[in-house]
Amino acid sequence: MNAIKLYHFPLSGHSHRAQLMLSLLELDPQIEFVDLAKGAHKTPEYLAINAFGQVPVIDDNGTIIADSTAILVYLAKKYDTSGKWLPADPAGAAEVQRWLAVAAGQINNGPARARLITVFGAGFDPKDTIDRAHAVLQVIETHLNGREYLAADHPTIADVAGYSYIAHAPEGNVSLEAYPNVRAWLARIEGLNGFVPMPRTKAGLVV
Repeated sequence: MNAIKLYHFPLSGHSHRAQLMLSLLELDPQIEFVDLAKGAHKTPEYLAINAFGQVPVIDDNGTIIADSTAILVYLAKKYDTSGKWLPADPAGAAEVQRWLAVAAGQINNGPARARLITVFGAGFDPKDTIDRAHAVLQVIETHLNGREYLAADHPTIADVAGYSYIAHAPEGNVSLEAYPNVRAWLARIEGLNGFVPMPRTKAGLVV
C-alpha cells in the first residue's frame, strides 16, 4: 500500500494538526511541501484537490480529505484501532465535537490569529485578538481543573486540534504564564508517544 500524502506547510498550525495525528497513529506520510509564500496553494493543480486553497490536505491512496478537522476525524475513524481518539458513544463524541468547534472558532480567532499578525503580517487588530486569545485560554484553564485532557480521561482528537495554536500562542504575544493547567496539558500532549513538534519562530514573546 502506498503512503498517505500530506500536503503540508510546516508553520501552519492547521497543517501541524494533521502531521501530529498521523504520527500519533504511527503513520508515516509522504510529505508534499506546499510553498504558501510562493502561492503554491492557489495554483490550478492545488485548487483541484482543495478548492479553498488551504493546507492541509491528505491523499490516502486516492481518497482526498481537506480541512484539518475533517482529517483528524477521518484518521481516527480509519486508523485508530483503540477507538479512543474519537469516542463512539454519543456523549463522548459530542464532547469531542464541542472542542473541535472551539478549535475552529475561539482558538482560531484568538491564539491562531494573534500568531498570524506577528509571523505572517496579517492585518488584524492586535489588542482585540490578544483579548480574544486570553478569553478562550481562561475558559480552558478552568475546564482543565482536575482533568488531564479536554474531552475525556485520555487524549482525543480534541486535544490534537487544540494543541498547535495554544502551544505557539507566545509567538503571537499571548503569554501562557497565567495558565498552569494549560501549560501542564501542553506538556502531556508533548509527552505522548509519536509527538512531533511544530517549528517555532522568533516572533512575539519567543526569545
